[in-house]
Amino acid sequence: MITRQSGARRASSRTAATPLSLTGRIGRPLITLQGTLDTLLPISKSGDVYAKMVGDAGRGDLHRYYRITDGTHADGLFKPFPEPVRPMSPCLKTAFDALTAWAAQGATPPPSHTVPKAAAGSDTVNSCSLQHL
Repeated sequence: MITRQSGARRASSRTAATPLSLTGRIGRPLITLQGTLDTLLPISKSGDVYAKMVGDAGRGDLHRYYRITDGTHADGLFKPFPEPVRPMSPCLKTAFDALTAWAAQGATPPPSHTVPKAAAGSDTVNSCSLQHL
């Protein structure tokens, strides 16, 4: 059964969601990854826009934004199309490890940049370096 929220509950929900709004005013370290071939969330309309919001809010020191060349939104596209796309899962794992080290130990990750296309013969299924080359 679907019920309507009371006015008080709606206000409470709105208050709880306010810190999550898209203002760019982040308060903790954040790493954003986006594939350059993401067709569900086009990079110029999502990741690039959010990175600008964070910078405009003066919080760029807390944010790293890695644009993954040939990355797509769904790794399931890699198997049928291994040439044009790159799986994002290895980059997500590397970014999560970097975020954990940044938040817990103060180990600052590399500056924001576009991660270049993987070299021919690279193991993009199991590894991804966020280091700036």
